[in-house]
Amino acid sequence: MKLGFFGRMAMALVAPLALGLGMTACGGGTIAYVWVVGSQYNQIAGFKVDDFSGNLTTIPRSPFSVNGANPVSILVRPGGRYVYVINQGTGGGLVTPPNGGAKVFSKGSSSGISVFAVGGDGTLTYQVSYQSQGFVPMWAQFDGTGSYLYVLDKYSPTPAVLTACTRSLTDPACVGTITAFSIDSNTGRLTLVTNSQTQVGGVNTFSFDVGAAPNMMKTAGGCLFTANTLNNTITPYGLGANGQLTTQTTQSIVTGASAISSINGNGSYIFLTDPVQNRIFPFNVGAANCNLNIFTGGSLLQNDGATQPVNTLIDNSGKYLYVLNQGTTNPTSQSCCSISGYTLNTTTGTLTEITGSPYTVGAAPVCAVEEQTNQYIYVSSHNDGVVTGKVIDSTTGRLTNLSRGATFNATGQAGCLAFSNNVQ
Repeated sequence: MKLGFFGRMAMALVAPLALGLGMTACGGGTIAYVWVVGSQYNQIAGFKVDDFSGNLTTIPRSPFSVNGANPVSILVRPGGRYVYVINQGTGGGLVTPPNGGAKVFSKGSSSGISVFAVGGDGTLTYQVSYQSQGFVPMWAQFDGTGSYLYVLDKYSPTPAVLTACTRSLTDPACVGTITAFSIDSNTGRLTLVTNSQTQVGGVNTFSFDVGAAPNMMKTAGGCLFTANTLNNTITPYGLGANGQLTTQTTQSIVTGASAISSINGNGSYIFLTDPVQNRIFPFNVGAANCNLNIFTGGSLLQNDGATQPVNTLIDNSGKYLYVLNQGTTNPTSQSCCSISGYTLNTTTGTLTEITGSPYTVGAAPVCAVEEQTNQYIYVSSHNDGVVTGKVIDSTTGRLTNLSRGATFNATGQAGCLAFSNNVQ
């Protein structure tokens, strides 16, 4: 089955109260909170992570409204006090006006950036919403300190770009854009950061343009990298002072991928997934100009029976890479989907499959997170609306099921998940 980006990389997560109450009688206390966005009901499901078992139990008053529609990204600001949800909304992009005539670009309805304060028990309280400058929000990232928020839009508001887009959405000049915001550390509220590198009539513009058809981005090593799906390139920016994104000498990085479904990594490495070629593209983050250098040996062709890789996770130690797969070559398998584990040689970049890999997860996995005590990984899945919890062997990287139930029901069509280890 062919899925769109958030169907392809699509949605799910959480834990039912009935299971949660039964599983934590002998628990070891809460070590983290997990929040998951769901587009079916435009909600955020909130859960506590039990230290002893890794089980998820529902946070009081969960689920919470996203105060928008079609949530596509969720982030927790470092420190754990504020949560940000990117709502794509409905009806945005190139549309025909109600009274007819030439097509125009519209933000649609119920799009924006919702800000939430985190309570002492993990509850979320809605604060305020903001708008990015472009059209059709796709993703968001913080800088390394959590002082700035960057929001990726599929279409730039620049007049020349909109003219190109009205000719054809596949015109290479029909590019996306990033809106930068500074974050008030006391309130979590946002202030627009203008682009001091480009002016119109002596006035700073309001966004930073990237490649055509962007779908995702990642901050790593003092840089921000955007994956552009029209030509499968990466647009690099440096994370400059005062929230500025600084243009690099290499403005378009050719990846070799046929269809980039995700970009992920840490401060040293970037990994792309390509479900068409069934490959993982591993890169070192260059020391200068935010360049990406592919590992010796090039891309990795998955040959463990798993197909259609859609996202990755590097564990907190930097020793293991986990790949989410939405397909299989095994016609007798009872599960289409899995998570493949690899040991990462940080000197050579070699990826070696971990014993027992791949491991079964829910249908159409979307995202994975590891909580910071390095005990558990959680995978959200779209088609069956579950979260699968795994225990990590820190010595081998091998994954096993949680001791008291491995899957937790979701609110329906959930997207990516985020967590905070700050328990007040």
